[in-house]
Amino acid sequence: MTDSRMLARNTALNLAGQAVPIAVALVSIPWLIRGLGADRFGVLTLAWAAIGYFGLVDLGLGRALTHAVAIRLGSNREDELESVGWTALVLMFVLGAAGGLMLAMATPWLVTSLLRIPPELRNEGASSFYLLAASLPLVVSTAGLRGIIEAHQHFGLGTALRVPLGIFSYLGPLAVLPFTHRLDVVVAVLVFGRTVGWMAHLALCVKRYPFLKRRISVRLSVIGPLFRVGGWMTVSNVVSPLMTYLDRFLIGALLPVAAVAYYVTPYEAVMKLLIFPSALMGVFFPAFAESFARDRVRSAQLLDKSVRAVVLVIFPACLVLVTLAGEILRLWVGAEFARAGAPVLQWLAAGVLINSVGFVAFSFLQGVGRADVTGKTNLVELPFYAMSIWIFAKTLGLPGVAIAWTLRVFVDAIVLVAMARGRLRGERGMLHTPVLLWAAMAVSLAVGALLPGVGARVAYVIVALAVYAPFAWFALVTAGERRALLLLLRRSVASIRDSQRQAA
Repeated sequence: MTDSRMLARNTALNLAGQAVPIAVALVSIPWLIRGLGADRFGVLTLAWAAIGYFGLVDLGLGRALTHAVAIRLGSNREDELESVGWTALVLMFVLGAAGGLMLAMATPWLVTSLLRIPPELRNEGASSFYLLAASLPLVVSTAGLRGIIEAHQHFGLGTALRVPLGIFSYLGPLAVLPFTHRLDVVVAVLVFGRTVGWMAHLALCVKRYPFLKRRISVRLSVIGPLFRVGGWMTVSNVVSPLMTYLDRFLIGALLPVAAVAYYVTPYEAVMKLLIFPSALMGVFFPAFAESFARDRVRSAQLLDKSVRAVVLVIFPACLVLVTLAGEILRLWVGAEFARAGAPVLQWLAAGVLINSVGFVAFSFLQGVGRADVTGKTNLVELPFYAMSIWIFAKTLGLPGVAIAWTLRVFVDAIVLVAMARGRLRGERGMLHTPVLLWAAMAVSLAVGALLPGVGARVAYVIVALAVYAPFAWFALVTAGERRALLLLLRRSVASIRDSQRQAA
């Protein structure tokens, strides 16, 4: 389960499953903004935020289910999978229904009191929130079904399910725009896609995994262990998304609703970079859980490999976004969004690099049984983060909200990395890299953000990436990994040449 080739292949599959819908999103969002208008699109992003937060009322069971199935597969206790799997899935469906009821009850207050939704859009907004509330049981239980797939390392199946459903999430609303701009109709299309996705996940899991075929087995004795594993994960699952979506809800409360769109558009764009660490950790989480108990050295190697891979991929992308933020937004969504969103994009891009490393440490700690660290960290951060958003939004506007987010993930990463290093007890790796390396990256981003003139910024990006490439090859890639990559490259070239000869 921790074989390097298998992990690499599964990471590639998991990444593809997330990257393809994101590519569609990058093309679709400008059309959605033009078709819906800034106000309707702002409300839509708030609706997405609400479903994203309330969709995590599974009390840690999704992550705990992946952990439980992976442990049993690795210890030849597959006879326990039937009760563990069905108990968790039924509980998640029930909890999703409870979360949907909470969202439905809160909808009148959300649309009339908390959020600055224009009066003419309140009926559409309320209908949209009610539709999303009805879909919550399916959303939550789908996450459990996906957890079973990932615990088995069957990321090919997961990708086959994720890609078409992810694409539909953006193309479906676009298909509605020629007929109506009503927000509730757009959301109804999204709910239809979620329903089809749940049915597909359930049918394929029942077909693929025999322990789900036999009977629905719910055992009370299984609930306690699941909640013990997921207890502190619950705290992170509730508080962490709250911090993720808190910024836009406070913007909606403090500023005109259109400001939410000006903030969320660059936010959603830059957060797409997190698909790589997310895909990586989706594969490595069960590997951390298995390896740490029996081979701490191997666990340290997996952690080191994860951090190096994240920095290798994320830093150049962040450098480009920080340096060319205004130009990228202008080409993507227009001059109005570029003026308001460029400083936001710059701060958030810098924060994403920090957050990527923190996310690896977060997943490692949860995988090795220290979810309490991540939960306690989130609990302590929440009030300070809310206060910083309020103060910075009042004094600095939208860029202040981005600054508050970046400061939060910086503190978060420092704490989580320190705790991960402590669990390794002397095993060295990328987390022990001298501060000088991280300082050099910070200076590189700052220089890119401050350069005047488009020409100077483009030239800087070219030169900086040219310098970074050989440094990354020798400093962030080990000798063994370089040999493996070169061998893969030679085989790929030979395969292309053979295909060309056969075609000729």
